[in-house]
Amino acid sequence: MNNSLSKDEISEALTELNDWKHVENTITKSFTFGTFKEALAFIIRVGFEAESQNHHPSIQNVYNSVTLSLSTHDAGDTVTDKDVELAKAIDSI
Repeated sequence: MNNSLSKDEISEALTELNDWKHVENTITKSFTFGTFKEALAFIIRVGFEAESQNHHPSIQNVYNSVTLSLSTHDAGDTVTDKDVELAKAIDSI
């Protein structure tokens, strides 16, 4: 089972990520693209990465904007190392 990260551990992890925020029991980031097609292509790439890690984000899409939120359901919907690792992979997309 995954262990929840403390607020201090989350703050430390966020220093290694690009513009992710700690919001309630998630880490969250918003992305803006030039078009809906670009946003959708990004979502698909995130989906393939999420599937390979067997860890899936909450995805919100409005036209050219995508907001991703990560938490670990198996750890009571809290932030764990799994979320940080997926965020790092998403940042590399």
